[in-house]
Amino acid sequence: MTDVNLSRDDREHGTQFAPKFDSLGLLTAVVVDSATGGVLVVAFMNAESLARTRSTGKVHFWSRSRQKLWMKGETSGHVLEVEEILVDCDQDALVISARPAGPTCHTGEQSCFYRRLDPGAEDTRALVKVNT
Repeated sequence: MTDVNLSRDDREHGTQFAPKFDSLGLLTAVVVDSATGGVLVVAFMNAESLARTRSTGKVHFWSRSRQKLWMKGETSGHVLEVEEILVDCDQDALVISARPAGPTCHTGEQSCFYRRLDPGAEDTRALVKVNT
């Protein structure tokens, strides 16, 4: 699975899956809860993590900080089981609908998006916890 030179029309309207990785070999993956639609995590995939996700049905990512492949939940057991993978128009981002087997965030929160930015607050105290 490599970045294939397709015409714009073929990339945007065709049936060939040809992920368009960035200069670091990555694309953005947004994982949402298949039951609630809530955003669970946003991370990056390279060709290998995408292939593993597709072959195993469990979400894998590329860790930019550790420079290694990892399966979400490999140590906690809180894996993400793939239900559906949506591909954006130019094939450089994915939305993965998944069933979480427990909290998704390393902090123990259900989602990595458990705080909102309060627009009226001072910058130093602008984050407010929300229920996810």
